[in-house]
Amino acid sequence: MAIKLHPDQGEVLICDFSGTIPPEICKKRPVIVLTPRFRRVNRLLTVVPLSTTAPDPVQLWHIRVAVSLPRPYDSPVAWVKGDSLMTVSYDRLSPLRAGKDRYGKRIYPRFVLDASAMRKIWDCVLHGLGRTDLVRLQEAQEKLKEEPERAPWDDF
Repeated sequence: MAIKLHPDQGEVLICDFSGTIPPEICKKRPVIVLTPRFRRVNRLLTVVPLSTTAPDPVQLWHIRVAVSLPRPYDSPVAWVKGDSLMTVSYDRLSPLRAGKDRYGKRIYPRFVLDASAMRKIWDCVLHGLGRTDLVRLQEAQEKLKEEPERAPWDDF
């Protein structure tokens, strides 16, 4: 069942990558939504895939995240594949499904990563795009924010 509305940034969905060409991802797998809601509606959004298999070797564009997903993606740990971004149609995306309740109604759990996890995922994605310079710039800006403000005469 394809999604109809734009999901939240950081939401985990299932993406059907069938029809892509190897070595691209060619199967269904969980993804994290990166695109925020925009006013324009074009039924496209950018996602980063998750894998339950650890990469070998682990690179800067891989990051381990703790997620609680339903079967068959129910590994306690998943790996973000920050070098495999893809912009996909809503038609490729479906909500997570966790079976049915006692009345036979399907259960669609919702899993959205918090801001702290998304910051780490964005760093991972920037590394995957070869923009390590932006990660360093962001780290430097955060370090400046942490330092207490000093008056110019404090240096003398």
